[in-house]
Amino acid sequence: MKKLLLLVCLFTCIFSIRVAAQVPDSLIKKNSIAKKKIDTSGQKKTEPFNPRKATIRSAIIPGWGQIYNKKYWKLPLVWGALGTTAGIYFYNVKNYRSLKQAYIYLTDTDPANNNLVDPTYRNLSPESIRSYRNSFRQNVDYSVLFFLLFWGLNVVDATVDAHLKAFNVTDDLSLELRPGYSPLANTSGLSLVLNIGKNNNGK
Repeated sequence: MKKLLLLVCLFTCIFSIRVAAQVPDSLIKKNSIAKKKIDTSGQKKTEPFNPRKATIRSAIIPGWGQIYNKKYWKLPLVWGALGTTAGIYFYNVKNYRSLKQAYIYLTDTDPANNNLVDPTYRNLSPESIRSYRNSFRQNVDYSVLFFLLFWGLNVVDATVDAHLKAFNVTDDLSLELRPGYSPLANTSGLSLVLNIGKNNNGK
């Protein structure tokens, strides 16, 4: 399970880096949308929307790419996932260090050090403490892997969302019935037609 999570995290990070580095400028221009700005003369200017910027920003600071995409509602999800895994990481590290020190005190040759053991663990045997220590050490690894996984998913989400912004979902989305004729069957009938609008490239 640990190796599988590591592979998933590595794949996600590598994919995010490749997306940020290898998206050609021609594709960015083709799938770009215009951000409208008002200059001092009162005329509208357009600034191309760059998916690569969303990818790089999200890779640097989680949530920055979502802000660039104007998907502010995703920020609690991104920060919540990363904040939770970070909190779990520090919790596991704290308990691992405490158990590690308690095991050292209980297994050394100085009985006086037993009083230095955390009161929570004084009634436990050295073997039990060692088992708990190893469990928390494993949990530390898992929390790091999940933190990296959520960070990579944050980058992937910003990248995909940035490219999807190239498509204009308008009010043209509709479902209607149209009369039709089939020359092969030599029959007339009704066709169910779904209109999904056009993307920003007019296609």
